[in-house]
Amino acid sequence: MTETFRLQTGDTAPAFTLLDQDGSPVSLADYTGRRVIVYFYPEAMTPGCTTQACDFRDNLGSLASAGYQVLGISKDAVAKLKMFQEEDSISFPLLSDEDLAVHVAYGTWGEKNSYGRIVTGTLRSTFVIDEAGVISHALYNVKATGHISMLRRKLGID
Repeated sequence: MTETFRLQTGDTAPAFTLLDQDGSPVSLADYTGRRVIVYFYPEAMTPGCTTQACDFRDNLGSLASAGYQVLGISKDAVAKLKMFQEEDSISFPLLSDEDLAVHVAYGTWGEKNSYGRIVTGTLRSTFVIDEAGVISHALYNVKATGHISMLRRKLGID
């Protein structure tokens, strides 16, 4: 398995502008001066990704109270993201990266072990970006279940 490029704590977060579930452009620059959690997930409306998105949704209040905005990114088309948002009442932006440019910039597209097979796809990953656009946490190959509680511990959110 070849090693994929990885961002590290202290790196400047790669800039991006992607369309959200409503077809509106969202840029990382829109959040300058605020802390952002950007997470990459393989595919909308699949069991693990739904679990993870709903976990973020259910913890959005406490994350916002601690000063964090959440953005989810996948390779899904805008129309599929809209269905995902509506079906599961997702209350944060879901961004479409169909050409995978942002996945590549963040090192979240590459080879992974899927049920014993080596496949190319999205590496479920989360980045915490500070007010200055610097990565404070770069978490690769996270699990969908229990991810938010682990993240809350790392960020010191009770």
